[in-house]
Amino acid sequence: MRIARSLYDEIVEHARAEHPNECCGIVSADDGEAVKVYPATNVRASQFSFVIDGEEQFRIDKEIAAAGNDYGAIYHSHTRSAPEPSLTDIRFAEGWPGVLWIIVGLAGDEPEVRTWAIADGEVSEAELVVG
Repeated sequence: MRIARSLYDEIVEHARAEHPNECCGIVSADDGEAVKVYPATNVRASQFSFVIDGEEQFRIDKEIAAAGNDYGAIYHSHTRSAPEPSLTDIRFAEGWPGVLWIIVGLAGDEPEVRTWAIADGEVSEAELVVG
């Protein structure tokens, strides 16, 4: 997926702003190009997991559909570990086939962002082209 620097920076800033809790949100896309970032509320307010607020997700779904776009990615942060999918992430991804997973790692001095494709329990790193 291609993503503009401004949208990428919005994701990283959201992760920093929610620290020490995990952030979460959705990226809409059109033909493999990210078009909008939708920061969402993590109703768990947890350092270890996230759940997107149901009402926000419904609103975001409607906005994405009305714009004729797709879910490009779901993003969240890992506040204390590497930006690699956890077992919880892999299980959660079962409900989102074809959607990429952007994870912002905040355990180091600088945020580390990695993107993953998760299908049928199989995880592979995906390319996120920033620019």
